Amino acid sequence: MIRPAAAPIPPVTPAALTAIRRAQGASGAGAPVAGYWPFADEADPRPLMRALAARGHPICLPVVVGPNRPLAFRAWAEGDALEPGPFGTRIPAPGAPEVVPAALLAPLLAVDRQGYRLGYGGGYYDRTLAGLDGALAVGVAFHDQLCDEAPRGPRDRPVDWVASERAAMRCAAGRAE
Repeated sequence: MIRPAAAPIPPVTPAALTAIRRAQGASGAGAPVAGYWPFADEADPRPLMRALAARGHPICLPVVVGPNRPLAFRAWAEGDALEPGPFGTRIPAPGAPEVVPAALLAPLLAVDRQGYRLGYGGGYYDRTLAGLDGALAVGVAFHDQLCDEAPRGPRDRPVDWVASERAAMRCAAGRAE
């Protein structure tokens, strides 16, 4: 299916994500949330990020710090300048404070009901999730990106939830189980 570049997730999803965060215990105002800056035809989490910021959650964005390493996260707020990053990403300036997120929005190409996602093949989110013990992981997807079974390897980490334009779904293999 061909979609407009960086098509947004409709506004109903922020309410679903708020309910998910409350259910998972990451609901306190001030709990940092990692978003991402979309490219190509990824689901656009920016409306979600704005809604979370309006509810008192600091937002941060991922930064690739090197091959085979977990992502770092830098603080970002609406209107802050972004710089070009690796792989066509946009990242906060190097002087932005580093943040450890309590929840993470993850981009994906496909995801199954177990929460295993297919990304772009670098393993960055899998390494990051392995190191963020207790962080809530939410895959941001279009409903048509749900599949019966995503390819997975021994180092792949499932997301806890998937939020799409239709609904929010708790994943069976997510670490929140």
